[in-house]
Formats: sequence, structure tokens, C-alpha cells
Amino acid sequence: MPPKTAALGRDTAEALALHAVAVIVADEDLCPRFMAVTGCGEDDLRDRIGDPDFLGAVLDFVLEADATVETIAEAAGVSPETLVLARSRLPGGQVEWTP
Repeated sequence: MPPKTAALGRDTAEALALHAVAVIVADEDLCPRFMAVTGCGEDDLRDRIGDPDFLGAVLDFVLEADATVETIAEAAGVSPETLVLARSRLPGGQVEWTP
């Protein structure tokens, strides 16, 4: 299980996303929604599970709904904010902002 700290690196972000995948596929409501929203089938899931881009997409899916964020955060033992931070550590999650 990933640490509860806000200082997490890419490896921990990937571990958190993998934990999210495990929760999603075990949930009878989340799994079909994940498959429908992402267009990801079982073969895609198996083939891409180690792909950091895919893991970023998993966290994108999680972060789309407050209820899903709460479910995954609780299952992982982390705060919802940690999920947002984890997303920022994976490809496509870096926000570049200039004041």
C-alpha cells in the first residue's frame, strides 16, 4: 500500500494507480463503467497494465467522480489529495502554469 505522505515519486504514483486498477476490477459497478468510459477491454488491461501512460489514464478515470475518488482513497489508505498528487507524477498529469 502506498504511503500517506504528500511527498511521493513516480514509483509510488504507479503503485497507487495499480492499486486503483485492482479496486476497479474487483468492483461490480466500477469495472463496467471503467471499461465503457475508457474503451479498455480485458486484453487491453492485461497488455497495458505496466504502461505509465495507461496508469495515468486510470487515475484520470478515478478523479472524474468524487465517489470514485473516495472509494479508491479509502481502499488505498490515502487522502483524496494524494490521488491528485499521484496523477501529477505520471505522464500527462503535469500542469504547466504561468502567472
